[in-house]
Parts: sequence; C-alpha cells; structure tokens
Amino acid sequence: MRVAYGAVDLGAGSGRVIRVEFSPQSISTTECRRFANEPITTATGLRWNSHVLVNEVRVGLRHLAAVDPEVRSVGIDTWGADYGLLSDGELLELPFCYRDPRTVEAQAEVHAAITPADLYARNGLQALPFNTVYQLVADRQSGLLERADRLLFTPDLIGYWLTGQIGTERTIASTSGLLDANSGEWSSSIIGEIGLPPEILPPLKSAGDELGLLDPSAGAFTRQTPVRMVASHDTASAVVATPLRETGSVYISCGTWALTGTELERPVLTEEARKAGFTNERGVDDRVRFQTNVMGLGILTAVLRDWSSEGQHVSIEDALAMAQAVTLPAAAVFDVEDPIFLRVGGERRAIQEWLTSRGRPAPHGLAALVRCVLESLAESFARSVRSLADLCGIQPTTIHLVGGGARNRLLCQLTADRAGLPVLAGPVEAAAIGNAILQYRLDRGEHDSLPALRQRVESSSPPTLYRPSPG
Repeated sequence: MRVAYGAVDLGAGSGRVIRVEFSPQSISTTECRRFANEPITTATGLRWNSHVLVNEVRVGLRHLAAVDPEVRSVGIDTWGADYGLLSDGELLELPFCYRDPRTVEAQAEVHAAITPADLYARNGLQALPFNTVYQLVADRQSGLLERADRLLFTPDLIGYWLTGQIGTERTIASTSGLLDANSGEWSSSIIGEIGLPPEILPPLKSAGDELGLLDPSAGAFTRQTPVRMVASHDTASAVVATPLRETGSVYISCGTWALTGTELERPVLTEEARKAGFTNERGVDDRVRFQTNVMGLGILTAVLRDWSSEGQHVSIEDALAMAQAVTLPAAAVFDVEDPIFLRVGGERRAIQEWLTSRGRPAPHGLAALVRCVLESLAESFARSVRSLADLCGIQPTTIHLVGGGARNRLLCQLTADRAGLPVLAGPVEAAAIGNAILQYRLDRGEHDSLPALRQRVESSSPPTLYRPSPG
C-alpha cells in the first residue's frame, strides 16, 4: 500500500512543499514547490515577511493537492528561535529576523538577572544573541510585548494561519531558552526572573499530536486533511531521518546554517559544555540533541550573490567545479564562527579583511574564494566534531552529513579529510523526510522505533560514502 504526506519545510533561505510517499519498498519525495525566503530590511530592522511566506505555503499546498489530493496529513518544520507576536489573533508586526542586532542590551539584562552559567544549567542552551529569550526581552524594552497576548514560533504561526489552532511542539520550543532542559516544560523560574508574561506562551504539544484541520482554501484536497505536529524544528526533523546507528555516530545537518551534534538520553549541562558553545535541544521520543550551531552554506550563497551583484553571475555548480581544481596554502582558512560573519552583506570583503589582518594569504579570484570558504567550513565542522567527542566522552566513528550540504561533494570530501573520519552524505531532503516519518508513524497507529524508521530511510536512500584522503 502506498500512502503520502505533505511536508512543509521552511529554512532561513528557502521554503519547500514536498510530497513524501511511503511504499513497502521505499520512501520517495516529490518537490511540489520551492520558493525563496529572505528577510527584508525595514526602517525598524531586519524582518521576515510572514504574510508572503504563508501565501507561498498556501500556493505550495495547492500544488501538492493537484499532484495528490489524497495526502493523509501535512506537517510543518522551520528554523528556530524566531516568532510572531499576536493580539486578538492578529499579528502585531512582521517578525524580526534572528540576524537583526537588536538584542545586545537585552542579552546584558538577562545575564544581569541570571548569570550565563546559571541560565545554561537550567535551559541547556548556547547563549546566542538571537535566542528567543533575548529577543523577547528586547520586545519588552521596546514596549511591544505589552501589546501582545500570544507568542507563536514560526511553524506555529504558519500552522495557526492554516488551521486557526494554537500550540507549539517541544523541539521548536527548546530553541527559545525558555524550556527547562531536564523536564521539557516551560521554565517558570526563567520566565519569572526576567519578567516575561507566562500567559503569552502557547501550550506545549508532542510530535504526533494533531494541531487542527487544514483550511479548505489551502488546497483542493478530497478529504479533511489534518495538520500534525511533527518535530517542528527543521534540524530535529532532519535528525529523525538521519540513519544514526551507534554511539559514535555524529550528525552535521547542513543548510543555510549547520549544526553538529549527537543524540543523548540526558542533557549535558556542564560548564565545559557551556563554554564550548554547545546546546541541548529536545529531540523526538524524549531524546536530547547535544549540538552546536556552526556556519553553514549561507556564507557560500552570500559570497556568490556578492559576486553576481558585480555582473559576474556564476552558478554554484560551475563555482564548485572551478574550486575543485584549486590548491590553497594551508593558512588560507578563516574562522567562519567569528561574529563578523553574522552580519548581512559584505561577506566577501569580510573574508578578505579577516585573512589579511592576521597575515594570512587572501584568495584571489572566484575559484580560490569558493575553495577558501569550503575549506574553512570543513575545518569548522571537524573542530566541532572533536569538541563534541571531548564533551560527551565518545569516540566518533562516522559523520552523517544531511540536508542541502550533502549535495556538495567537495564539502563532504573536505570534511572527511579534515576530520579524519568517513562521511556518509544524505539524505538531502532529511528534514522533509523526518517530518513525514512522524506523520506516517502516527497514521499507522504503531510506535515504530526510531532505529527501525531510520533503517527504512537508509534502505530507500543509501548515503554516499566519502573516505578521508590518504596522507
């Protein structure tokens, strides 16, 4: 029997509506619509045009209905931390983008109330300036929070507009810094001590719960189509579909951003983990994703966009082919985690300045620049894997690289070389497949184990193996 599900997978650079079909032998995906998703610069800051985004999703769902009006259900996963504020059911303002620099004073205020070490011991979250906890304090400082009666994270906002129902799932809630790392519930102590109104937070739900029925205007489906809660954070969905087999399996979920991590039974809340920049986020089936945020392919996209703006358009395929033939000096790598690269625009110039200011050779020409970016990303990935191993006390055996980065053969090989470990690349659409797997499991009325579900993914889409180059 063949059954299919709709996966709405929204990243910080693009969005997709994908049909995922399950048959006895395989799992297959059909992209029904892909669209750009980029923040817009306004007079008040960098924001997401959520109205355009939900319209794109609606169009994508109509395309999905045209392809298959019998899909069993729909699930939504997105990037984390960002949210919309509502009053009487209406969005107050376009949501801020996590890259807007408005949280500097807010972060200082939070840390004055709760020390970073104490905060980490409670929420287990890497203290990144865009965490929801800091964004909300910035909203309180501006007076916006006084006008709001509900917060909805990005997947919840889209789900609300599609169903009229409100709720949030724990994997996306765990990106906020407001969830207790041990209990998986809202932390009343954090919320109270920094002066946030607890009533604005949506009720917590679990992956597999039904949010509501899809509004008929969203697509010409032949049945009343439920919207299911899946692993609403895109990385959590990607990890669901990652064929992790053993304790030494490490994942790198690589898209616009990348996350290096592993699955654990309990959070790691040590001071060493905090200082190393690792975070504890919820996974499905009560698992913990112990991981760190690192730069992903967003910086490569920015460099190519910058190059094209000067009238020298080159496709990413051609750029990678040119970079393949380039050899760089060993010192021609930069720290992609430097906060300077969080800024929007000017990435190409920032790379040149970072290298030259440290007496390192700067790349000349596009091929060398692309190679420099990929070598630097691979070095960052390898460094994060080594740090992960030290903090968890594990011996890494395999790196699973999933998401859009799995298409980048050069990046996969460079990661294997710099980490000294085999890299298994794929699936590319890991988030969409993981999204659909949870819908499929609920639909069957059975509680298949994650290892069993992952085995189905691996059998259907065998990953590509990259071994470290000799020498």
